[in-house]
Amino acid sequence: MSTTLTTSQPVARVLDEHDASAVCPNCGGRGLSLFFAVDHSTVQMPTAAQAVAFPTGDLKLGFCHACGFVTNSVFDPAVHEYSTNCEESQAFSPTFNNFARSLAKRWVERYGIRDKTIVEIGCGKGDFLMLICEAGNNRGIGIDPSSQPDRIPTQFRDRVRFIQELYGDQHSGIEADVILCRHTLEHISQTKEFVSTIRRVVGDRKDVVVLFELPDVVRVLREGAFWDIYYEHCSYFSPGSLARVFRACDFEVTELERDYGDQYLLLGARPVDGPTRPRLPLENDLAEITRDVAAFRTKVAQVMDHWRRTVLDRTARGRRVVLWGALSKAVSFLTTLGLGKNIEYVVDINTYRQGKFMPGTGQEIVAPSFLADYRPDLVIAMNPIYLAEIRRDLDALGVGCELVAV
Repeated sequence: MSTTLTTSQPVARVLDEHDASAVCPNCGGRGLSLFFAVDHSTVQMPTAAQAVAFPTGDLKLGFCHACGFVTNSVFDPAVHEYSTNCEESQAFSPTFNNFARSLAKRWVERYGIRDKTIVEIGCGKGDFLMLICEAGNNRGIGIDPSSQPDRIPTQFRDRVRFIQELYGDQHSGIEADVILCRHTLEHISQTKEFVSTIRRVVGDRKDVVVLFELPDVVRVLREGAFWDIYYEHCSYFSPGSLARVFRACDFEVTELERDYGDQYLLLGARPVDGPTRPRLPLENDLAEITRDVAAFRTKVAQVMDHWRRTVLDRTARGRRVVLWGALSKAVSFLTTLGLGKNIEYVVDINTYRQGKFMPGTGQEIVAPSFLADYRPDLVIAMNPIYLAEIRRDLDALGVGCELVAV
């Protein structure tokens, strides 16, 4: 197989600027501290040429000192795409499936979600929606322009349906007992407006359960995890900034936790008649997140230098390096470091991604079985939580290479 690769240079830079005119989309406060910039995009494309030519977007992270929110201050939603071309499903991973099944059962038990109607905003291919419907004998409505009705298994077609739209006021006629939203809010630039829309759609009902899951920016900042910063994620939440926007939009926050190796935030809420005050342990984090943003500038420069040297040292000596995991983390890793020409292939277990190409840099996405002949010297896992799973797959293929994680 041959792949058209770019010869890109690093595209990231640390900033120390202040935009006094910027308005925080999470609280309405004025003024953002700009601290990191990069540009890229994450939609996998069917050919290498299309992948390399796919438009990228500018990203400038700005920090709101009033609410602790981090946002892409120059985000333009016209640049990126939400359609059936988006292949975000992680359901091919046993590790992720175990977590998702456990979470579905936990929420069913904690909130009594049985024989209910669940609306999932940003349902993707409906994997979790079907899990939580199965766990509590529920009915599901998934709202997402990237949803694909033909991927609903036969056993769920009588109780799960998809609406291929972006969520909004037009869905107020749907009587939902639960509103579920997983890994979608980070894609929404106007976060307070979005949460307000949900509250408006709920209306006078006070018995609706609202459940959110999304990445925790605290880990990203402390680890200097630049691979978790990419254009499609325009909004980055700490526990406090997440709770604050829900409380400001007339919700009582009942659950605020970390899970999945402290990578994800989980929030539960119920509608009330006015703004509420913080009362959960993780909410009081404004001073902490301010320090984390300040320290990120130094940390991220060190981490980028480490990974760039790691890859360039290996490839200069003729060693083969591949990435495992073709989602946005890999795109960010390659484009941020300018390593398009140094890594030939990206591995992914999702069969719907295999045979496509990485946006911006053009690597072909291959199945794990490809490595049996390719014989890489180093595999870089794009998420440490999957290390054991990846090692088992490599061992089964007889590939005894070095395996490390970002």
